[in-house]
Amino acid sequence: MRIYFLGIAGTAMGNAALLLRAMGHEVFGCDQAIYPPMSTLLEDAGIEIMQGYSVQRLQKLDPNLVVVGNAYSRGNEEVEFLLETRSIEYTSLPDVLSRLILSRRENVVVTGTHGKTTTTAITSFLLEQASQDPGYMIGGAPIDPARGWRIGFEGGPFVIEGDEYDSAFFDKRSKFIHYQPKVVVLNNLEFDHADIFRDLQDVKRTFSHLLRLVPKNGYVLVNADDGNALSLTDLDFTTIYRVGTAHDADLRIDNYETTELGSRFELLWQGRPWASVEWGMSGLFNARNAAMASLAAALISENSSSAMPNPRVSHFDPSALARFRGVKRRQQLRVEREGLTVIEDFGHHATAVRDTLSALRSRFTDTVIVACFEPRSNTSRLEMMRAPTIAALQLADVAYIGAVKSRNSADVQLMDTFSLAEDLNKTGTEARAFENNEELFATLQALAVKRVRKTLVIFFSNGSFGGVIERFVTECQ
Repeated sequence: MRIYFLGIAGTAMGNAALLLRAMGHEVFGCDQAIYPPMSTLLEDAGIEIMQGYSVQRLQKLDPNLVVVGNAYSRGNEEVEFLLETRSIEYTSLPDVLSRLILSRRENVVVTGTHGKTTTTAITSFLLEQASQDPGYMIGGAPIDPARGWRIGFEGGPFVIEGDEYDSAFFDKRSKFIHYQPKVVVLNNLEFDHADIFRDLQDVKRTFSHLLRLVPKNGYVLVNADDGNALSLTDLDFTTIYRVGTAHDADLRIDNYETTELGSRFELLWQGRPWASVEWGMSGLFNARNAAMASLAAALISENSSSAMPNPRVSHFDPSALARFRGVKRRQQLRVEREGLTVIEDFGHHATAVRDTLSALRSRFTDTVIVACFEPRSNTSRLEMMRAPTIAALQLADVAYIGAVKSRNSADVQLMDTFSLAEDLNKTGTEARAFENNEELFATLQALAVKRVRKTLVIFFSNGSFGGVIERFVTECQ
């Protein structure tokens, strides 16, 4: 099949294109902005990438199917051509994955407001280490596994990040509705994506639709410590397992502690010791990601011989967690030298920022923590997020707050970051808001020189922070 990707350079679209190319399809596509590393990966795989949009070019290429990215809408000339002529079949990314890949697999769909990419990566890594020959598609750039996609054995397990965002301008259902789950991981649940969901109940609605798709012989793994997630699991048509620190959790995290190099904890499966974990990731939330991934990998694997409760789980060995090195932009260490550590994190929701700062505070006990926060996402930039953002950033010694982007702001109240900084100063955190990223970078430059006290600088952004992160890392080297 000749498949054309309208918007091929994004992580999800690019990884999907690479998957389909590896399956033998002829794949090509276009985008407005095309940069390494994705452009390099696509070109190395023999995938042609075209700059910009052209109806004449699309007609000449004459693909069998056009995959329309969810960033594209009415007004794009190629979209208008597809709608007007109906001469070429078009679909969404989730639908093409469902049709050509997921319909043939035993699928683990990893969902939740936070931790999807990390948990997807850990699950995929554990299955690889257990010689299960899995397929997977990870939304970010993992360090482990070695890349963000893999075909694996047809008919075997496939692990996919289950995003609740909409599928396309013509299909407003959440992407994960297409993913035909055998196992669903429901890691946590909060209000997010304010551009498409009205409130928390609206978010719960789309997750409840996903859970209805889990078959009788499937599993839902739910965060035992999250009331919002638990509220959706009064189900009688499939098996529910609770994962967390709660005393009644089926898979319980016990004796968690932070170490100099990460953390350690115990996993108890239905009251019995299952695994002792010591690894390079820190934070109880990452321990839960590991527990969820371990249980999902065990349930979807082929191993099934043991006399213990649920033999499939008991026989699986999650000891490979000790070798897991993480995901880029998730507590990713960028600089480590005498007196200065620089970390980059994708965190943008206040809860993720809070949990990460809490973990770092436990690990870097004698260090000044400087948190640089970019309120860039459609939720984090809203005034309604003021209180949780204060609760998160007050865990830092110093908070530098980037400018709020004003896009799509006609019907929303944007956060007043200068007032936010004033409120943070009252909590004892030294805070400052900036008109632009150049001012923020100029202030950061002083931290690049040798300091008397040990300092950790952490960047929180789901973007590039206007290039500040890379420039500061370069300055520090």
